[in-house]
Amino acid sequence: MHGLRGVSRYRTVWISDTHLGTRGCKADYLLDFLKHVEAETIYLVGDIIDGWRLKRSWYWNETQNAVVQEILTKTRAGTKVVYVPGNHDECLRDYTNLFFGGVLVAEEAIHVGADGRRFLVLHGDEFDSVVRYAKWLALLGDWAYTVLLALNGQFNRVRRWLRMPYWSLSAYLKHKVKNAVEFISRFEDAVADEARRRGVDGVICGHIHHPEMRMIDGILYCNDGDWVESCTALVEAFDGRLEIVRWTEAPERIGAMLPSPAEAPAVAFRDEPRAAKPAGV
Repeated sequence: MHGLRGVSRYRTVWISDTHLGTRGCKADYLLDFLKHVEAETIYLVGDIIDGWRLKRSWYWNETQNAVVQEILTKTRAGTKVVYVPGNHDECLRDYTNLFFGGVLVAEEAIHVGADGRRFLVLHGDEFDSVVRYAKWLALLGDWAYTVLLALNGQFNRVRRWLRMPYWSLSAYLKHKVKNAVEFISRFEDAVADEARRRGVDGVICGHIHHPEMRMIDGILYCNDGDWVESCTALVEAFDGRLEIVRWTEAPERIGAMLPSPAEAPAVAFRDEPRAAKPAGV
């Protein structure tokens, strides 16, 4: 997969839940990923721009702007980019089947893999009952999640100073909570059921910020994760094999993202184990 100058070449790349426009967005990791990846097709699987947060308070830094420019540069170089909006960028659902800067906006997509498998590509918020029927509760949860991500940012600034790799405290805590684990399981089952109803081989989604790839009753369920906690993407090799890439676990990336001595904080934390990288499917 790895070509000259450390560039990885794939047939297809899926990313979602970057939440550009928020302080929690790991735009530095995302930009680094985009600069080291080439693909024939890139799917942006929702919540790329966080319209909910931008409505409340404006935040947009140079690195987030560079992410957008890098994506547009890829479209000009011939990469097909498909943007499937999510709930945080739902305003774009009014512009489906239109192109913006070479990027096609689509409500959903059917991706045909190199091996002939067919995948339904959607964000997944339509399978979240809180988002569908109690948006006020979703907004409250979004506020609480923002607080947790702020704590996560402080935690990882300390780890980076200690030359430890990125590790998501917020993801760890979320997946230790029983209700969160049950919600993830119900969501995955519901999305897989929809794929089965559509007669496809698998489904690729985002929304719940939990990278995963597993078989559910004959359907290959793939969630590409996010870029506020996991910093993950789903990629397809030229033979059709799928794999979740965890960008913060690449050794060459870790060294590149270390802070300068001037950024050093005054306290330290003990390192924690990381989840193992799943094999390709």
